[in-house]
Amino acid sequence: MQFTDFKLHPQLARAITRAGYEAPTPIQVKAIPLALEGKDLIGTAQTGTGKTAAFTLPIINHLLKDPSKLGKTRAVIVTPTRELAEQINVTIREFAQGTGIRSATIYGGVGMGLQMRALREGVEILVVCPGRLLDHIGQGNAALKGVEILVLDEADRMFDMGFLPSVTSIIAQLPKDRQTLLFSATFAPELQKLTGQIMRRPERVDAGMGMLKTIAHALYPVPQHLKTNLLVDMVKAKNPYSVLVFTRTKHRANRVFEQLEKAGFPTGVLHSNKSQNQRQQALDLFRKGKLQILVATDIAARGLDIENVTHVVNYDIPDTPETYLHRIGRTGRAEKEGDAMTFISPEDGAMVRDIERALKAPIERVIIEGFDYKAMGSAHSHQSPSFNRPAGPTQPAQRSGPSGRPAFGRNGPPTFGRGRLQDRRGVR
Repeated sequence: MQFTDFKLHPQLARAITRAGYEAPTPIQVKAIPLALEGKDLIGTAQTGTGKTAAFTLPIINHLLKDPSKLGKTRAVIVTPTRELAEQINVTIREFAQGTGIRSATIYGGVGMGLQMRALREGVEILVVCPGRLLDHIGQGNAALKGVEILVLDEADRMFDMGFLPSVTSIIAQLPKDRQTLLFSATFAPELQKLTGQIMRRPERVDAGMGMLKTIAHALYPVPQHLKTNLLVDMVKAKNPYSVLVFTRTKHRANRVFEQLEKAGFPTGVLHSNKSQNQRQQALDLFRKGKLQILVATDIAARGLDIENVTHVVNYDIPDTPETYLHRIGRTGRAEKEGDAMTFISPEDGAMVRDIERALKAPIERVIIEGFDYKAMGSAHSHQSPSFNRPAGPTQPAQRSGPSGRPAFGRNGPPTFGRGRLQDRRGVR
């Protein structure tokens, strides 16, 4: 199937061609025709599957049908994080170039002046975080009476972050006669209840867990005080192209960042204590390949479209299987291969079992030959551990990331657990 099969507005079709897109992704194939028909839609899809275009293209197509309403807010996209809002806005501007359709982002952490100006001048599409939009509504800066399309993106994440009351307040400001599109990586009972309240006979589409098929999962048992040693040694040994490291806390993110920088790796850090400018700068440098490693809390786990991430390292195991899926969704995107590597300590056993149940497969346990697991303290090991895989018919060739940098090795016998994944490209 090609984008031309959707019979989109000629201006939009030209923008898609100009951007170099030809074949839609599975979520786009399923969602776009229904959205174009004006139906309410629930889409289940991981980040990196093309879901942003699955709702932005129908929105732009709809707005182009009636150019007389330019300057009026006709679509609102609600998202949980500032980074995701900016990312969605970039996509909108790419597809809306030359159409006269304007968009603006509305979120906290920055001044309200530019946002007030955009609202005053009039934009057709608002990409918002819930709290700041309510601030503007309360001050009389934003009027939503003419909204025709509502999108709730990363809806499960908004629940996790406690945004449900704010989202409900926003929905109360919207016309009941509207189209509602909801996208989520998971579909918890709370979401089912919400959709029953705000949607009209929604269609369901599911892109499944296809992106996980390109990801190789591995668990690395290691004492807590040796995690940084192991990470440093692994990066030194194999020099991976692009590594996203997740920690549970901002304090630990800062500490790991400092240790990696001290070890000589181009590293950035991303968490909620950083200003919006600092966060955006770190993301931009990481996207451009000027930073080899980005250390982040879960603020970066949702929605961010970062190309060419070859490895995700869970320095701290996530709190839920859903968070694990969202973290590792930063790699293995657009049918590229990636590695998901999780450091585990004995107290993580229950969560490991929950993650394996979510994946419907056991995950390989790996020990690193040459690494001193009995070391005391936190000084980095200067050993040169071996990551060569043992020979065997089930072992695929070592992968290389962009720029020809070799991937991490995943050698060593499992130290505990229930066996290995039989398909090293992901789970079956």
